Amino acid sequence: MKILLVYPRNPESFWSFNHVLKLVSKKSAFPPLGLLTVAAMLPRHWSFRLVDLNVRPLADGDLRWADFVLLSGMIVHKSSAREIATRCSTMGKTMIAGGPLFTTGHADFPEIHHFVLGEAEGVAAQLVEDMVRCALQPFYGSPHWPDLRNTPTPRWDLLDLDDYVAMPVQFSRGCPFNCEFCDIVVLNGRVPRTKDPAQVVRELEALRLRGWKDMVFIVDDNFIGNRKRTRELLRELVEWRGCTGPKMGFFTEASVNLADDAELCELMVRAGFKKVFLGIETPSAQGLEECGKVQNRNRDLGDAVRILQRAGIEVMGGFIVGFDSDPQDIFRRQFEFIQRSGVVTAMVGLLSALPQTALYRRLAAEGRILSETRGNNTDAAINFVTRLDREFLLSGYRDLMRSLYEPANYYRRIRTFLGAYQPHGPSARLSGADLGAFLKSLWVLGVRHAGRRAFWGLLWTTLLGSPRKFRTAMELSILGHHFRRVASGL
Repeated sequence: MKILLVYPRNPESFWSFNHVLKLVSKKSAFPPLGLLTVAAMLPRHWSFRLVDLNVRPLADGDLRWADFVLLSGMIVHKSSAREIATRCSTMGKTMIAGGPLFTTGHADFPEIHHFVLGEAEGVAAQLVEDMVRCALQPFYGSPHWPDLRNTPTPRWDLLDLDDYVAMPVQFSRGCPFNCEFCDIVVLNGRVPRTKDPAQVVRELEALRLRGWKDMVFIVDDNFIGNRKRTRELLRELVEWRGCTGPKMGFFTEASVNLADDAELCELMVRAGFKKVFLGIETPSAQGLEECGKVQNRNRDLGDAVRILQRAGIEVMGGFIVGFDSDPQDIFRRQFEFIQRSGVVTAMVGLLSALPQTALYRRLAAEGRILSETRGNNTDAAINFVTRLDREFLLSGYRDLMRSLYEPANYYRRIRTFLGAYQPHGPSARLSGADLGAFLKSLWVLGVRHAGRRAFWGLLWTTLLGSPRKFRTAMELSILGHHFRRVASGL
């Protein structure tokens, strides 16, 4: 059986990093973990071919070769996925689609006749049997959340690792919180399910043995959703690092209450974690109350950020504008909070009503849904009737993003972060690609583009005054080039 795995093209967005890929000599930020995991659930003797459209185009020869085409994607991939589906349909190819895009939006793809809704572990055996018999069902889905201890190691062998900036590995699914705008509970549930720590180490060891030495994204919905299991994993990672000396570092997503647990932070740093993405959302107490962000309420969010920075963890932050309770000065308040706290990578998005979320249901009941979301919350579009004037929101959002990534403000934010940041733990590997990116940045950031003086000022003051932080400063400078390009295009 010949299986073609196809992943859609990433649109330009905050997280696509497409404006820095050439600087770091890569083709895409991350490979498609879902497809690689599904491939590992299928018979090993079948033939597989992966086409990630972010790495290479999908050729007609690929489609002619395949017996089945497996397509996955996020909501943001809808346009590219439709192009792929149309090509497959025209060539008479049988498609099986799964992933978040299709779990909540399969009705928008009439050209696809077979879907895996939700997680694949519970239906893989039946799917394989039906593929062999050429008797596929329209829908596959399990009424139960699968046990991740049965999830196989992804098929890393289907990748050219050199094409990617970072590798994704998953420890858990689900989040104990229930924020109104978030679809995690819809897709993965409120009770975090985890793999065995030894299982995660095996996945990482498989990557290490294939030569991976760079960053690994632990792609959990909330890495600390089950703290007991997280501690067990971190201790395993510390032991593994001591035994094998892997060069890779880690980053992940977690809730703000990570800052309340000093022991957990210390374990993360010892295990090699360098960054964490936090859903900070808004400095407005009314906004946090509105969206049910209980873990962020009744605390100093700026202090939480600084605690993590001093522990040796860079905080990347998610922020939202467009809540019903947002005051007229929300853009100023967001800007001041981000600048003051030194959250260099600040992903500010417009509130979007994702399918099947509590927010979507509430707005639909109020008759306020205008359209389906495009899944890119940095896209200057809003899919519901807002309380604040729509044009005021859109123009304020554009101005906020451009102000945040204007060179003087951005480099000032880097300095604020570096002032609090105390690097600990194992040092990150310096590769030839890193050196090449640095040399290219001297031309791109130091000569060609605006912000030259601020760039050179940061370079020399950090190199002479805080050499241990120099690599971090240069990495953030390079990322800023991408963020500015995205902000300027809004």
